[in-house]
Amino acid sequence: MLTIGLTHYLILAAVFFCAGLFTMMTKRNAVGILIGVELVLNAAAINLVAFDRYLGAGRLDGQITTLFVIVLAAAEAAIAVGICINLYRNLSTVDVDAAEQLQG
Repeated sequence: MLTIGLTHYLILAAVFFCAGLFTMMTKRNAVGILIGVELVLNAAAINLVAFDRYLGAGRLDGQITTLFVIVLAAAEAAIAVGICINLYRNLSTVDVDAAEQLQG
């Protein structure tokens, strides 16, 4: 029987982190970059919960920090969607390279 250990969670978090980093580096679309940031934050949350579960010895520090990360990600997403909507309203595109024209 296969048991799921700390290593499995760390590998999953590493895959999420790499996918998010790759997405942020390759996408020119603002929504795609936002998705990459969310993947990186989720990788951090997985690590926090896994370390809390396997090394925390009954403390809830990792879970509380993860809750803070989730709230922070939701706030970041709300602000980023607002920026994307404003960018689309002004330029009719969400290409971040086109945002260079918005300099005051």
